[in-house]
Amino acid sequence: MGHTEGRATEPEPRSEEATAPDEEARADGTDTTRPDREATVPATDTDTDATRAEPEGQSDPAPPRRRRWRWVRRAALALVLALLLPLLAAETALRVNYSGDPVDGARTRGRDAIWLGHAWVDGRKTDADVAALAEQLGGTGIRDLYVHAGPLEHDGTLPASAYRNARRLIPAVHRALPGVRVQAWLGDVLATESPDGLRLERARTRAAVVASTRQILAAGFDGVHFDLEPLHSGDRNYLALLDDLRALTRAHHVLLSVAAHQIDPLPAFHSLWGTLVGHPKWWSQAYFGQVARRVDQIAVMSYDTMQPLQSLYGGYVAQQTSLALEVTPPTTDLLMGLPFFHENRFGHRASAETVPAAARGVRLGLSRTDADRARFGVALYVDFAATEADWTAYRKGWVRP
Repeated sequence: MGHTEGRATEPEPRSEEATAPDEEARADGTDTTRPDREATVPATDTDTDATRAEPEGQSDPAPPRRRRWRWVRRAALALVLALLLPLLAAETALRVNYSGDPVDGARTRGRDAIWLGHAWVDGRKTDADVAALAEQLGGTGIRDLYVHAGPLEHDGTLPASAYRNARRLIPAVHRALPGVRVQAWLGDVLATESPDGLRLERARTRAAVVASTRQILAAGFDGVHFDLEPLHSGDRNYLALLDDLRALTRAHHVLLSVAAHQIDPLPAFHSLWGTLVGHPKWWSQAYFGQVARRVDQIAVMSYDTMQPLQSLYGGYVAQQTSLALEVTPPTTDLLMGLPFFHENRFGHRASAETVPAAARGVRLGLSRTDADRARFGVALYVDFAATEADWTAYRKGWVRP
């Protein structure tokens, strides 16, 4: 489970002008310097009574302004420290989390997956492309293909034209890659943070999603994989939809899988982030477990993490792996996402979120939490953005490290 900062120059505090002390006062030992007020310069012949005299009862405005400025600076410093210290502590913990060595058995279990783009079902890909894919996947642990067959319309319906080449693709994959399953990847933008999108709170929309799933399974897919975003933690309507979908997929003896948001790196962090920026992003660990118990597969979108360094990103992935393992039942396949794409934008730095860092993080989290977990793997996002270096890193870092 995403995402410039400017810094104003802080004004220097105002300093008092140095003034010459009165000679007569200095002679008798009297200190004429007043730290809380401006000193006065002895009058000259050109001074008038009006310029020498200070109106009775009127105080010098400078000291209150200085005091207010000091309070502003102190408050700003306190705010910066309140924000930075927890962040530094959390980042330090991630760096420590990236240390150590994974156990020898922390590697593929033959349950990995990859997200494939829409070109595979709209007629652009040919049998030659299927043969090339089969060669690319040879000797890896990939068992499931999430083939983009949507998106859903905002009302939950799905036009058949969106996956018009599916009936040709699926048998071709089965011939070229025996044992590999082809799942229909469906999704849409949810109307959780904008007025436009699919609305899960509407019963008729959820019913339409179920009908669309029934429709696409008739095309021969081995399962259906849902990616609905942004999905807020605790959404009961999503759980209700999964219950209905699970009944349908079980009746058809096919898989139900979902792409999942990341888990709170700190308790209730999604609530804090949602209050600050209006986008909760993370799920609570408890909600992640509720979703995992309703599906056959759950794939964590463990990228777009806002981490600036490979070591911090790898430590974050290790933490996410452990958090997910703790609440995913052993009967559900848990997959951790690997970033097979290269973008630089808010929330994602390509030089930090690399396949080697992610693969090492996954192995560390698995080693520490449930090293013997059988139903576990990684999911590669996404085929059309992947480089040969990504595939090499996946093989070296996870398939046969």
